[in-house]
Amino acid sequence: MTPLVLEIKTADIHLSDEQFYRLCQVNRDLRLERTTEGKLIIMPPTGWETGNRNSRLVQRLGNWADADGNGLVFDSSTGFILPNGAIRSPDAAWVKQERLTALNPDPNKFLPLCPDFAIELRSASDDLTMIRAKMQEYLENGIQLGWLLDPYEQQVEIYRVGQAVEIVKSPTQLSGEAVLPGFILQLDGILS
Repeated sequence: MTPLVLEIKTADIHLSDEQFYRLCQVNRDLRLERTTEGKLIIMPPTGWETGNRNSRLVQRLGNWADADGNGLVFDSSTGFILPNGAIRSPDAAWVKQERLTALNPDPNKFLPLCPDFAIELRSASDDLTMIRAKMQEYLENGIQLGWLLDPYEQQVEIYRVGQAVEIVKSPTQLSGEAVLPGFILQLDGILS
């Protein structure tokens, strides 16, 4: 199954951030995102293998973040309102604590910012072109580092500010670089 994209702006319907939030709350069984053009993307649930890979990914990032103490980790159920108006949910994300403190957002609403770091984990239902566009969107909206993990091609695409996308074939680990100092993601059980 591939994501279902609903064209609603062409029907003269515009959902505010609050209306989109309420739509998500009454449809909790659906994973919804909104593009900057106002399209609604309904993503199907993943298979068990992708679910397990994503669980390991969030766990490993969370363990590092707990030890580091400089930010918070979010899973794929967290909505981020990007500066361009899109509302996206990366598979895993990290935000510096100082940004959250300065913003003081409502903890029951979507975060009105772009994460500092985000990971998308390709599942069997994902359209690679759409996921790459999502990663570029994160870059255009303020992300510092992003990873597109592709277990089907056994590769990782690394997105950095002001640089071309780097493709790494069959890595065993990834470094969080200066954005996540000291974070090394072991890819066993995630990429393989």
